[in-house]
Amino acid sequence: MKIIIATPSPFARKVRVILREKNINFEEIIDVPWNSKTLTDGVNPLRKIPILINDNLEPLFDSKVIAQYLDHYKSKPLFYPKDLKENISARLIETVADGICDAVVLIFLENSRTVALRSKTWIKRQEKKIFEGVEYLSQHLDEKMYFVGNHFNIADVSGFSCLEYLDLRFPQFKWRNKYKNLFKYWNIHKYRESFKETKPITQIIESLDN
Repeated sequence: MKIIIATPSPFARKVRVILREKNINFEEIIDVPWNSKTLTDGVNPLRKIPILINDNLEPLFDSKVIAQYLDHYKSKPLFYPKDLKENISARLIETVADGICDAVVLIFLENSRTVALRSKTWIKRQEKKIFEGVEYLSQHLDEKMYFVGNHFNIADVSGFSCLEYLDLRFPQFKWRNKYKNLFKYWNIHKYRESFKETKPITQIIESLDN
C-alpha cells in the first residue's frame, strides 16, 4: 500500500494518522500537488492529495473516502463510530475541520500571489469561515477528552490536525488564547505517537503569479 502526500496537508495527515493507528504497512510518497510536475497528474483528475494506491484497486482520493476504506480494510480501531448519533456527530466535526483547513489553504494561496492581485474581500470571507468553524469545534468539544463519544475517532483526527494546521498556515489566529478547552484538548493529545510522527512541515510551491 502506498500513499501520496504533501507534508503540510491536514487532509493527508488524517490518512497518515489512521494508517499508523491501525498498524497498516504502507509507503509514503511526498509530492507537491500545486507544482507542474505533480505526481497526481493522471492519477487523480482533481490533482489533489492524498491518494491511496493499493494492488487490484483503482487509486483512491479524498481523505474521507480513504479513511472510510481503511475502516473496512482493517476494522480495529474503528474511526467512524457504528452508533448512528455518534457517527453523524463525528462526520460533522470532520466536515467542519476540513472546511476550516480549506479556508486556510485558500488564504495561503491568495497570499502567495503578488500584492496587487490579492483580494482582501476574498481573504476576509475565508477568515470568517475559520473563526466560526473553530467556535463550532470549541462548543462541541466543551470540556470533554474526545470530540465524540469516549474514544479516539475521526473527529479527533480531523480536529487535532486542523488546529495544528492553523499553527502552520494561519499563526496570527491565536486560538489557544481564546479557546482554553481546545488548548487543554491539544495538550492531552499532542504526545500521541501518530500525531508526533505526522506533524505538518512546509513545502515550497511554484509561483502562482501567472
